[in-house]
Amino acid sequence: MTKPIRIIHLDADSFRALSEGDLAAANRVTPVPVSDYLVGPEPRGTWQRRLGQALEDPASAAWTTGIIWDDQAGVAVGRAGFHGPPDETGMVEIGYAVDPAHRRRGYAGAALAALLARAAREPDVRTVRLSIAPGNSVSRRLADRYGFREVGEQEDEEDGLEIVYEREAPSR
Repeated sequence: MTKPIRIIHLDADSFRALSEGDLAAANRVTPVPVSDYLVGPEPRGTWQRRLGQALEDPASAAWTTGIIWDDQAGVAVGRAGFHGPPDETGMVEIGYAVDPAHRRRGYAGAALAALLARAAREPDVRTVRLSIAPGNSVSRRLADRYGFREVGEQEDEEDGLEIVYEREAPSR
């Protein structure tokens, strides 16, 4: 059974507060309460990139990283979204991370399923991509389960070596 989650989209004010690590400010401006993890050092680079995107193109915020919200528990359990709107080839890249306090409970799979469902509703999306660290066997198994296939590797400035996986967008 898939966890009952939603991905809550954010705006520039939310990205700014999260990127500054300010829990009180983040909880004033985000649509849902956030956790210490979400304002911590690990996601900070993501929030900074998303802030830049939202300032440059406010409409892109609806495509980028948001909060994984557990509807039943009423709690933020991580972050997930696309890296941005579809590129000129129709490709979107998914990123997700679950708060360590909530891992191994199905949240990553639920977020991935929600993002694939969104991709299926978007006529401009043709390909969905994931980039996963070689040692992240849990995410690699999840990618396999959702029909992703390894297509190469890349060197990420922040995360180092990543294995690149792709699949066609789900049928509409």
